[in-house]
Amino acid sequence: MNQKRLIKFTRFLLEFMFYSGIIVVVTLPFSLRWLGSYFLLFREEYYIPMLVVTLVAGIFAILILGQLKKMMKTVLENNCFVTSNVISLKRMGVYSFVITIAFLIKILFRLTPATLIIIPTFFIAGLFCYVLAFVFKEAVQYKEENDFTI
Repeated sequence: MNQKRLIKFTRFLLEFMFYSGIIVVVTLPFSLRWLGSYFLLFREEYYIPMLVVTLVAGIFAILILGQLKKMMKTVLENNCFVTSNVISLKRMGVYSFVITIAFLIKILFRLTPATLIIIPTFFIAGLFCYVLAFVFKEAVQYKEENDFTI
């Protein structure tokens, strides 16, 4: 019973993060300028580079959430070990590396403590996704072999 609640809560959280992330990315050109004027996040000449880096990171974070939503459907169907989840994990790895690269570029014009945390976090997440993809691929193969065994 608790497991089902946890899965439902996680699904709700993913949905909320996905759609609120879309809203944040769409409004980013306005909100970044507004926040910058109040909190001195950046100098005006860095607005465009900051916007590009943040948009790239936001879009790829939304893509990661989309893949997680897709994987959550297989969890709800009690069918986790499928090839589509292997593909989703590999995509999430690529998306994590893109976010890492975007923030490495950000170092060139604005170094912040958050940047120094985001870079290794998404790099490790990318590696972790690839390792999980390998594990899932093996599990899919075992499952398919088991399904063919009488």
